[in-house]
Formats: sequence, structure tokens, C-alpha cells
Amino acid sequence: MIEADELTKTYGRRRAVDRLTFHIPPGRVTGFLGPNGAGKSSTIRLVLGLDSPTHGRVLVNGRPYRALDRPLRRVGALLDANAVHGGRRARDHLRWLAETNDIPRARVDEVLGLTGLTEVGHRRVGGFSLGMKQRLGIAAALIGDPEILIFDEPVNGLDPDGVHWIRGLIRSLAAEGRTVLVSSHLMSEMQLTADHLLILARGRLLSDAAMADLVRSGGGDVLVRTAGDSPLAALLTAGGATVTPESGRGLVVTGLDPTRIAEVAAAHGIALVELTPRAASLEEVFRRITDPELQYRADREGTR
Repeated sequence: MIEADELTKTYGRRRAVDRLTFHIPPGRVTGFLGPNGAGKSSTIRLVLGLDSPTHGRVLVNGRPYRALDRPLRRVGALLDANAVHGGRRARDHLRWLAETNDIPRARVDEVLGLTGLTEVGHRRVGGFSLGMKQRLGIAAALIGDPEILIFDEPVNGLDPDGVHWIRGLIRSLAAEGRTVLVSSHLMSEMQLTADHLLILARGRLLSDAAMADLVRSGGGDVLVRTAGDSPLAALLTAGGATVTPESGRGLVVTGLDPTRIAEVAAAHGIALVELTPRAASLEEVFRRITDPELQYRADREGTR
């Protein structure tokens, strides 16, 4: 488990992390979201002992990271896939990591296989594509077979097959009972991967909620299509709904549930060819939560 209590980090006059309190238990994928400048990277650095808190504390299985014996056996992390010397061969890089934490050399070949790098393990990292470096970073995070894993933007540089692979890997690690924290800006991918979300802005925790509950809180709409021209839009509006036309004889309806929409249509002999409830996307919910706290907002009046 990762536990933060009033965790605070100040750089000069800027408070990058502001009294964060949360716990990340094992057995689920916890997503870590926030706009640019939210404090996600600073928080992860505090978890991993790369920075010291100004106030408060963060513990990994009840201890500060720096107090862990053989930490790669406890925590695996991917922060920057480019943070490897380009002249080092992939296999040698992993062997070096294994040596520092008394990890058997056989584990190097195991993680090369897990990440699809077996055939290129002899190559120097400087010749790797971004996607290959990302896979090597994931292999390094897995080298100690740790119970806690932290991934910062794990799909960077991966092709569609790689994205599918890492999504399955992350979920399987959580299913094994490990603690998994994933930071990403890709809302659509996070919605497919995470079970629970922590959302930050300006260093503060804005939301700590299950994915399903958070998306449900965003409401949604119902897509309705009829077999032909009909007065359904006027009828639903009279019933208290908000109705917006959509191409192809479609109506986007909010304010009435699908059952009530079907009842209105049936009562007036209107044939429906589609009645689809649609939940709000994670991106919509995320923007609603974080928009008041945006630190960097582009000029939306257009380019000049």
C-alpha cells in the first residue's frame, strides 16, 4: 500500500504538492490524473524518495521508500524511458539493475520476454525507438517482481498492439494483488484501464473515487432514433427533457431515462430503431472537475 498523510512539497514560493492525503491499496489499478502543473510528477518523486517532503509524509508498506531494503524488490517504477545511457545494451542495463538488488540474472531474460524485447536484448539502447525504450523501462520496473508498481505515461511511443499489451499487463498485475499506480493524460485509455482515480489540480486532491462512480456522476444522455419523421422530439420536450437533433434522424435526450422515453414513444405509436443510454466520458467528467483550477489555459480565440 502507498499512503500519504498531509504530504506537502514547496519549491521556493510555489507549493507543488498541497497537503495530499490518500491511500492506494493493492488489488486495483489506481489512475493518477491532473492537468499540466497539477503536481503528479512531484508526488511520484516524493513517493520514490527522489525528493523530500516539506511537510507530511508518504509511506510504502508502512515505511519511507529510502528505508526499504533492496527497493527494486518492493517497488518498480517507470518515470522516464529515455533515462538510460544510449551506449548500454538493453540486457546489460537490466543485469546492472538486477545486481544492485541481488536479483537473479535469470529474471533479466524473463522480463525481456514479458516485454517483447528478447530479440533485441543485445542491441544498444541508443538505437531503440521510443516504443522500444518504453518497453525497456517497463522491463526495468518489473525486474524485481515487485508488489508495488508505478507507471508514468506508460503508453508513450507504443503502437496500437503495444497499447493493448500494456493495458492487459497493468490489469493483470493488479489482479495478482499488486498495488498499481498509473499516471496519464490519455483519458480514453485511463477509462479502459483504471478502477479508481485520484485527480489533482494545483497540488490539491480534487477527487478520490471509483471510476464507475465518477463517470456516473457526470450524467449522460440517451441516443434515440425513429423509423421515420415523428413528433417525438416535441413530446419528449413537453415531458421535461432536453432534446438535441443528431444527424440521421437521431435525437440526443437528457432529462428522461430510456424507460420513460420508450413509454412516450409507445403511447403515440412511434417506432424506435435505437434507444441507447450513453454515460459521460471520463474526459468530460475530468474537464468539469479540473476546469476551474487550470493553471495553463490557451487562448481559444484562434491563432494570429
